[in-house]
Amino acid sequence: MTSEPERARRKRRFVAAATILALVGPGVMVMLADTDAGSVITAAQSGAKYRYALVLPQLLLIPVLYLIQEMTVRLGLTTRLGHGALIRQTFGQRWALLAAVTLFVSCVGALVTEFAGVAGVGALVGIPRWVSTGAAALALVTLVLLGRYRRVEHVGIAVGALELLFLPAALLAHPHVSMVLHDFVHPPHASAAFLTLLGANVGAVIMPWMVFYQQEAVIDKGRRGLNLRSAVRSARLDTAFGAVITQIVMIAVVVAAAATLGVTHRGQSLNSIGDIANSLTPFLGHRDAIIFFGLGMIGASVVAALVVTLAGAWGISEVLGWRHSLNDSPIRAAGFYALAVGGTVAGAVLVLLVPNLVNLSVDVEVMNACLLPIVLGFLLALERKALPPEFRMRGAHKAFTYALTNLVIIFGLFTAVMTLRGIA
Repeated sequence: MTSEPERARRKRRFVAAATILALVGPGVMVMLADTDAGSVITAAQSGAKYRYALVLPQLLLIPVLYLIQEMTVRLGLTTRLGHGALIRQTFGQRWALLAAVTLFVSCVGALVTEFAGVAGVGALVGIPRWVSTGAAALALVTLVLLGRYRRVEHVGIAVGALELLFLPAALLAHPHVSMVLHDFVHPPHASAAFLTLLGANVGAVIMPWMVFYQQEAVIDKGRRGLNLRSAVRSARLDTAFGAVITQIVMIAVVVAAAATLGVTHRGQSLNSIGDIANSLTPFLGHRDAIIFFGLGMIGASVVAALVVTLAGAWGISEVLGWRHSLNDSPIRAAGFYALAVGGTVAGAVLVLLVPNLVNLSVDVEVMNACLLPIVLGFLLALERKALPPEFRMRGAHKAFTYALTNLVIIFGLFTAVMTLRGIA
């Protein structure tokens, strides 16, 4: 028989594990959103053009994702202020307003990309653009207006989990291990085209809205009685788990494209989810191509649209001093909910009105790349100024984080410059 002390120890361990699991969510959700429609197309293009050469960079980007987003965890849990509110308190109203307004504009642009992904999947099965886009927008608006952070998070993660369908797609593509090892050891020549695509992969790792979302989400979610250090520790685990998951999904897309198009039609241009699915149909079959890439894209686009909507509304509301919790009713936080609904509707309407979504997506990519120095610069400055000394980075951790953050900024700007040169 189990002794009374042993049962008590087991109960304490179970309660501790359940408490930590209850805090899992913001990190996983924001990382699933990171693998959005644009990221999936970038990963597929990487595999089609350079086979497995860009798998290794995807692995190396895991610590980049973790270290940058981990800063938002410490800032949110220790200050109990969202990113916009903390910028306002630390640097003043003007800087905060600049950061929030540019964030909201980038969020509307990102929503266009996500709704374009949904529309692309709808087109694969014969659904008109206005139906697929309208249905997605209506579902998002309804979920947000129902309120309650935990409900939104649970639905978001459940839908985002559809991205895991990219994993069986990679296995069904039958990648050759020998070819993977060859591409690891013999990377392609560092041409302008290769560096541009590498920059696109690096620049797509951190979106401005990710920083705003996770810092506010850890506050809205609550700590459920954990002390501060335990809460930070559990949120770090959540962030690390999410970083691994999202990069595994990206690698699966690279591998699926590399094992098929990278072998038979190397260098083929892929500009939409329709291009990807149609190109993979001869290898996977029509049904599997639709199921794995279609539903995977729905998961990626919808969870990203949800995160982007909330990040933009949170950022503006924080700067203006409005109530901005999902745990408040739409009546008590009317401004916040109006921003969330307005951003969603604006993104959907643009997709319906603008005929050339490719050019619009290019503009969004350039804008996000240009915003990276501002957003990451504020993040590093807040980490140094707003945190209590015991929660700040030190030594090797600080040096490594600064190096990786500057690398992301450089590649983001490089991608913007190369894109603008290509347009010109």
